Amino acid sequence: MAIWDRFSDADVTLGVSARNKRSLLEMMAAKAAVRLGRPEEEILNVLEAREELGSTVVAEGVAIPHAQLPDAASPLVLFARTERPIDFDAGDAEPVDLVFVVLWPAEDAKGLLDAMSEICRALRDERMLRQLRLTETPEDVIRVLQAVPGPEQSGAAVARG
Repeated sequence: MAIWDRFSDADVTLGVSARNKRSLLEMMAAKAAVRLGRPEEEILNVLEAREELGSTVVAEGVAIPHAQLPDAASPLVLFARTERPIDFDAGDAEPVDLVFVVLWPAEDAKGLLDAMSEICRALRDERMLRQLRLTETPEDVIRVLQAVPGPEQSGAAVARG
């Protein structure tokens, strides 16, 4: 199953008015807490702990904050597009306006690596990034993401072992 097949409109937030990385992570943690039935503070803490290890900005104004959650029943991927680009402590100092938050069961570390790899591969496509910046509805975002070839279709299959 492609990572994008896990998406629903409830996973997409457009027009986020975050002032900075912290306020964006707080908003995303609140949304994830509701979806996962976990404490917001727990989710914010794991995301911030990961950010302390190094920036999760991948370039082109995109960040992928991610973390493993102990005893999580299932993974969750959320997407947010900010109203205005925000500082995300990127090494290239480029502000971020597209954010994918990936929360994965700690017991499936390989699954997290596979998901991150799939997301990063898709984000290399400048046309897709442009479409994500122009979409008007969560349904449009989902259509753009689900049109991305999965690892099996792109010829860049992730090794399973």
